[in-house]
Amino acid sequence: MLNTSRRAHAALVMLGVGTFSYVTIEVLPIGLLTVMAADLDRSRSDIGLLVTGYAVVVVLASIPLARLTLGLPRRPVLGTTLGLMAVGAAGAALAPTYEVLLIARLFTALSHALFWSIIFPIAAGLVPSAVRGRVVAKISVGSALAPVIGIPLGTWLGEQAGWRIPFALMAVLGTATCLSIASLLPRVDARESTSGRGSAPDVRRYAVLVVSTALGVAGFLTFNTYVTPFLLDISGFTSGALGPILLASGLGGLTGTLLVSRILDRNPWAAVALPLALIGAALLGLYTLGHRQVPTVLLIATAGMAFSALAVAVLSRTLQVAPGSTDLASAGTSSAFNIGIAAGAFIGGGLLDSTGVRSVALVGGLLAILALVAITADEPVLARRGMGMGECVHERPGRQVCEEAA
Repeated sequence: MLNTSRRAHAALVMLGVGTFSYVTIEVLPIGLLTVMAADLDRSRSDIGLLVTGYAVVVVLASIPLARLTLGLPRRPVLGTTLGLMAVGAAGAALAPTYEVLLIARLFTALSHALFWSIIFPIAAGLVPSAVRGRVVAKISVGSALAPVIGIPLGTWLGEQAGWRIPFALMAVLGTATCLSIASLLPRVDARESTSGRGSAPDVRRYAVLVVSTALGVAGFLTFNTYVTPFLLDISGFTSGALGPILLASGLGGLTGTLLVSRILDRNPWAAVALPLALIGAALLGLYTLGHRQVPTVLLIATAGMAFSALAVAVLSRTLQVAPGSTDLASAGTSSAFNIGIAAGAFIGGGLLDSTGVRSVALVGGLLAILALVAITADEPVLARRGMGMGECVHERPGRQVCEEAA
């Protein structure tokens, strides 16, 4: 059990609600792609750009905003961030045109950029250093539940009552989360946090982690941004089946989050590499078997499981190998995630308009395999012993890196 006070435990729960809210808001256009395109009289690729533009803002703003707020108390910074998210979601719900919707999305993306830079260092600062990985997994349950609850429910509501209703509900949830965090989060100065630096700083490993993350996420999003037309056009599902299929993917993601938590602190490298291998295999399988409905559902669930596990593993690994401030390192990996999201949505959109929707699975799978090659090349020799905190976790000829003892 995590050694936290009741207030700190409640704060961790609300931080998880925050991750749920941001993941849901960011990817809502994926599930609502066809509905939004029809209502706004825009192409599917135009709606895909709502994801791309959002990600570009996060990439550009994460590190500058993390630097700007580096020395400020965490509670008001996080509360303000969540408040801005709620305002952006409300603006999207009320947007009269595509252009206004895009502006509201970019506004929300600014708060997203700061949120993902500070959320996990804040969470890690609430507990002993020996359980940082477990805390990352605990908070990430919120983001894993977004595909299980947020996206399927948002997709269903959008199809029944219009795409604006899910955004309006997220504005309400964001407001509630903001108020809760303002009252629950301990008043901690960023400079006093025990989680301000990585437990095993390594500039090279951090750089490889960033590159591998961007490639792996790009691979997954090349396919997943356009999963709706893939399911409709290639697999032959009806629009009514989209919600249950996305739910299967979300359940896979929740499973991945829970499973990877068991190895985060014992074998952090494998926690990143194994999900990349699964993503590549699942997407290549979809390219081959996407016309068959049962294998398609199973492979989409597998890809969702692996992607959620990858996200948790990267966040946990960042807190270990951060070469300086964990806030800035988290901003860097957040940027890598969103570079991957933007690149995936852009690549997928180009493939959709040129070679057809089936090709998004092939190209996505190849990108994930490339990410696996990159991170595997960084670890030619692994120690299969002593993977716990306070022991050596990696070895190579003439060099050994050890975690700090808890």
